[in-house]
Amino acid sequence: MSDMMKALVKAHPEKGLWLQDVPVPEIAPNEVLIKIERTAICGTDMHIYKWDEWAQNNVPVPMVVGHEYGGIVAAVGSTVKRVKVGERVTGEGHVVGNRSRNARAGRFHLDPDTKGIGVNLPGAFAQYLALPEFNVIPLPDDFPIEIAAIMDPLGNAVHTALSFNLVGEDVLITGAGPIGIMAAAVAEKAGARRVVLTDINDWRLNFAKTIAPRTVMVNTRDQDLKQVMSKIGLREGFDVGLEMSGAEPAFNQMLNVMIMGGNIAMLGLPARPFPVDFGKLVGKALTLKGVYGREMYDTWYKMLALLDSGLDMSPMITHHFAARDFQEAFDLMETAKTGKVIMDWTQI
Repeated sequence: MSDMMKALVKAHPEKGLWLQDVPVPEIAPNEVLIKIERTAICGTDMHIYKWDEWAQNNVPVPMVVGHEYGGIVAAVGSTVKRVKVGERVTGEGHVVGNRSRNARAGRFHLDPDTKGIGVNLPGAFAQYLALPEFNVIPLPDDFPIEIAAIMDPLGNAVHTALSFNLVGEDVLITGAGPIGIMAAAVAEKAGARRVVLTDINDWRLNFAKTIAPRTVMVNTRDQDLKQVMSKIGLREGFDVGLEMSGAEPAFNQMLNVMIMGGNIAMLGLPARPFPVDFGKLVGKALTLKGVYGREMYDTWYKMLALLDSGLDMSPMITHHFAARDFQEAFDLMETAKTGKVIMDWTQI
């Protein structure tokens, strides 16, 4: 193995990424070296690519980016026991500490010392990635490597959707990005009665219909949500809300159409603070839960079980690029007319 590799690097504090030669990571005794085969582009990667305010405040330069991937174990540290060389894997992108109250209590997803692969730590848009054994997710030998590359966002969808009981419930999802679409499919699979997905982008809503065929798609620019609710026989309001957009109008609309005593899980991260009418939260006795990442590792167990029981995420992948053609992939992502975009690191 060469001691150098190709990687996509946030090399300069400006828009763009740069394909560079960087050292192959050296692994600690408790780490695994993963040969990356496929990666997917995330909304977070687009923030970093565009170098927006969030990226400027959170991402050191230079930094190898990317955190959605599937690959093969290339080497293991001396204390690693749970995975072996040659095994197909993906990984949890949040690297946690062991000092906080939450971490020591086993609530790893709530550890305040969390660092993100491809954000605060070297990422997966590279030929190799070093990852703590604790974070490695072993997969069956026949597990599709491209599905492995989209399990990180699927985990966001599963964590959010399963925050509350969905069996027989009426569910509103705001935001038809990839995670919102995945959440609609999960809600259908989990036994929701009615699922409604809202957005202001017709392309996204039409695409979502191919993934979640039972879900009612609503473009709130030209459709009245309350009229749609009446048409589908929903009289009192939605039992569960899944807020995936981070958009003020979407969240406020959700408050207006929730049932008394309803539950809202909020994954969408607002670009900037916005006012909230807490009188509606109190007056309707709503429960609001913020969702961050995936529960370690219950969410991973549940999403693997959902996939094993027939949840089909393959239609979420709409485009494939050789990793050397990364610029075309990011240009396409900027059009907002894609599902998940895959880069092949065997073609670099």
